[in-house]
Amino acid sequence: MSTATAGPGRIGWALTDSWTMTRRELAHWARQPVQVVVGLVFPVMLLLMFNYLVGGGSGVDGDNTEFLVPGMLALTMAFGLEGTMLAVTQDLNKGVIDRFRSMPMVSGAVLVGRSAADMLQSVAALAVMTGVGYALGWRWHNGTAAALAALGLLLLLRFAMLWIGIQLAMVAGKPEMVQAVQILVWPVGFLSNVFASPESMPGWLGTVVEWNPMSATATAVRGLFGNPGGGSDSWAAGHAELLAVLWPVVLIAVFFPLAVRRFARLSR
Repeated sequence: MSTATAGPGRIGWALTDSWTMTRRELAHWARQPVQVVVGLVFPVMLLLMFNYLVGGGSGVDGDNTEFLVPGMLALTMAFGLEGTMLAVTQDLNKGVIDRFRSMPMVSGAVLVGRSAADMLQSVAALAVMTGVGYALGWRWHNGTAAALAALGLLLLLRFAMLWIGIQLAMVAGKPEMVQAVQILVWPVGFLSNVFASPESMPGWLGTVVEWNPMSATATAVRGLFGNPGGGSDSWAAGHAELLAVLWPVVLIAVFFPLAVRRFARLSR
């Protein structure tokens, strides 16, 4: 059967190829357990450090842990960008993607497999972080439906960051360039309300922080969990749930087609 065949046959072929690529990415977890464990433990270390050593939640009325944990969940979703970039650039430099493109398979299956595996790893990261947060005393107070909606917003942010990572990886081309992106990711991550309320910052900086996509997600999930959110009365804070949907959708609308187009041109 040709991959050009239209109709149900092509859809089935695409699903089969995508699942094959997903299983390939998941198989790497068994071969590289240390890398997986480090990816899961690193945000936990940040949570413990800021909760006990640095003292997160500056400018917050209420329990600092309940303010910090939702923010760290959002930060974990954003920092996953680096792992995506590293995996894609490694495949590019080893010629793996070129070999896949030369095979009789749906070309988009490589990207689908990468994104599916990353989303599964993100679910695992959320499970670990929520478990640690619960052990530290963090709780959600608005019921199961609101908590699931909060997790959905977190995964939506991760999905957007995933496609940014894929696009940047194909632009960079080399694993060494991931370090350059890390230099940019960290300031963007910390230029948010993850660790402190914008009201505790200078006026202009607080405004910038509130319009950070990560801040929108962090504020929205705090509200859905029933955790303290800093008490800001700005438009961005008052419409955090709307922004937590709009920001990722806009980022996906921009970077998804760019990544697909770049991938299609790799071997031309």
